[in-house]
Amino acid sequence: MSTKLLDLEDQRRDAILNAALKEFVSRGFDKASTNVIAKDAGISKALMFHYVSSKQELFLFVYDYFTELLNKEYFAKLDFSQKDIFARLRQSYLLQIELIQQYPWITEFRKLSLLTNSDELNKAIQERAKKDQPSCDLQIFNMIDVSKFRPGLDIEKCKEFILWVNIGFINKILDDIRNSEALHLDYDHIVSTLDGYFDELRKIFYMSSNE
Repeated sequence: MSTKLLDLEDQRRDAILNAALKEFVSRGFDKASTNVIAKDAGISKALMFHYVSSKQELFLFVYDYFTELLNKEYFAKLDFSQKDIFARLRQSYLLQIELIQQYPWITEFRKLSLLTNSDELNKAIQERAKKDQPSCDLQIFNMIDVSKFRPGLDIEKCKEFILWVNIGFINKILDDIRNSEALHLDYDHIVSTLDGYFDELRKIFYMSSNE
């Protein structure tokens, strides 16, 4: 990774990272504009290219930085010894919310793996993708305690329903964060709302204490 970017003070580095990640996942590498990235980061384009030599180097820095960050601050912290699917999802989303506060576009990270018009860049992405973590959705729904589900339910279909509901919720969180000032968001309210959704989902899918 670019040592010049890594040596920057946190605020300026994060401004560049957030601006670049947003532009790359929204428009793809080929259509992404370094003018837009520099403007959104609050720096001149000339200064940005003092830190990185090219658009491709910036893209790969963003890819590597967020790969390492997700591995350290998300995947490595997931506790798969927790077998209750809703408790497992809750910890997953709390970790995501913590990261989203600092990097609002981090959940779109996978879009960086899309093919580009550059064979050289595609090769670099493919080499990195081989080392990436497998889909977290698949891991979260593996080896869960199914004894709590109501008798007669199709567990695999239940997993799909639960996943769809939670994708909708995390998208709502993302919209709230991206459309608001992060400092003005009530994160306690977000967590409380999340817990309320999980309570209702337990009522739908789990046996009651009387069953």
